[in-house]
Amino acid sequence: MAHTPEPTGTIGHSSHGTELQLRRRFPGPPETIWAALTDSAQLQRWIGRWEGDPASGRVTFLMTAEGQDAPAEECRILDCTPPRSLTLETSSGQNIWHLRLALDHAEGTTTLLFAQRTGDEPLGSIGPGWEYYLDRLAAVLADRDPDQVAWKDYYPTMSRHYEQLED
Repeated sequence: MAHTPEPTGTIGHSSHGTELQLRRRFPGPPETIWAALTDSAQLQRWIGRWEGDPASGRVTFLMTAEGQDAPAEECRILDCTPPRSLTLETSSGQNIWHLRLALDHAEGTTTLLFAQRTGDEPLGSIGPGWEYYLDRLAAVLADRDPDQVAWKDYYPTMSRHYEQLED
């Protein structure tokens, strides 16, 4: 019997504003999770890759999990404190996305907080997308094939949960 993923996203507030927040827990040190989130070769296994020099404060991100024709997007690095936190701005079409990743470690488990500042785009499509990609990350970290994570299990199935968060 296949596992049906459950939506985990909530609305939270931080110094960055109102955010859609998703959490995942992984066994192991934060350095391992950090590498999967920031090393271009590891990142490509579950979502995409970046090109350029991060020290410049900008990289180009290619969401290769969407296919080889996915458009390149500029990504501004606003804050980076390895292996604890990363704050970025990128675009999706005409919209600017403010993304925040924070890692916390306790008793052999690293917790990832992934947050996107809420804005003009509907959470009913954004939330399921991040659930999907974070589960692909979890698959990679567990040495499973991320392609076994099926988009159809996330969208539109989880949309209602995220639409209700906007009320």
